[in-house]
Amino acid sequence: MLLPKARGELSEALFEALRSETGEVGSLHLRPTDQDDAHIALWAMYELHYAGFEDVDDELEWDPDVLGLRRLLERDFEAGLRSRHTATTLDEPFAEGLFAYVADHDGPSLAAYVQRTADREQVLELLRHRSIYHLKESDPVAWTVPRLPTAPKAALIELQYDEFGGGDPNRLHAHLFALGLEASGLRADPYAYIDDVPVEILELNNAMSLFGLHRRLRAASLGHLAAFEATSSLPSRRMAQGLARLELPQEMIAYYEEHVEADAVHEQLAVRTICGALVADEPHLVDDVVFGAFTCLDLEDRYAQRMLGEWEAA
Repeated sequence: MLLPKARGELSEALFEALRSETGEVGSLHLRPTDQDDAHIALWAMYELHYAGFEDVDDELEWDPDVLGLRRLLERDFEAGLRSRHTATTLDEPFAEGLFAYVADHDGPSLAAYVQRTADREQVLELLRHRSIYHLKESDPVAWTVPRLPTAPKAALIELQYDEFGGGDPNRLHAHLFALGLEASGLRADPYAYIDDVPVEILELNNAMSLFGLHRRLRAASLGHLAAFEATSSLPSRRMAQGLARLELPQEMIAYYEEHVEADAVHEQLAVRTICGALVADEPHLVDDVVFGAFTCLDLEDRYAQRMLGEWEAA
């Protein structure tokens, strides 16, 4: 995989520096042109910690100048996320309070639109966008594992074991999504569509990497996971029904059918056993759990609003 296309002056200068033989980015003092520019730069710097790029030296993963630039963009990103979040006191007990918090959220539903209204091209566009996350599904939260106490660590590994196929590479959720893409006539190589995704998709992915890569944000990472799992089972059923309505391949439908039952179990595990165990050990992290949950719901809303607006205007 090569670096993506730049989206502004900062990402253009960064990518040119990363491709150079010296890899010197210390002289970059540019501010991002806009959020597209900032988030493609941030996404690329995060990707150095995942699969990396063929045209970037692996040594640059821990280059101090790259990390310094990344931190500047992260501060702006995190500040923006926190500015949209209002501190909330959960009802007791914790698990019921967090379930209620997520259930009270009322946002637009892309899955409901796919179930009843979307046409084939709209669904294929959605799958291309979602591929940026689903082809490395659960990788961001895996960074959190070594940062946890015993009980939530064990519970998170239980959930991750299922996400990663229970030891069977053919059942790995990312692999199932890849099979669905191929059967649908789409490319299944990682990030094949990164140049086409809107900034909202970059923000969704960058938030998960931000939370996973910073120990101080471990509770936000788990709160994000809890909200993701608690809002996945019913939408997965709707997605499967919509894909069947449009006669998309069974391999793609099967991916979503897999998540109907799996995520009904995972939501209980994520909220009660993972987050519940974490805040039992570290009660001061409740607010960060809620912040992570809010961020998941808020960013999904923003993406849904953009796509529904574009589709309905077409």
